[in-house]
Amino acid sequence: MSKQPYLKLEQTEGVVTQVAGQIYAANISVGKVSEGTEGEWMVRSIREAIRIARTVDDSIQADAEIG
Repeated sequence: MSKQPYLKLEQTEGVVTQVAGQIYAANISVGKVSEGTEGEWMVRSIREAIRIARTVDDSIQADAEIG
């Protein structure tokens, strides 16, 4: 029996992963991702998801951030 890989993400990392996956899937669905360029598009999708998260963080003050 082989050992299954274990991955534990923090909540924010999980959200960014979900958004990056949605961006990546959208790029695949419109034909932007060709064979051999998957890794490049994955990295690009992750960067875009992080940019979105940072923009949201800069734009909204959450209750926990209010002193």
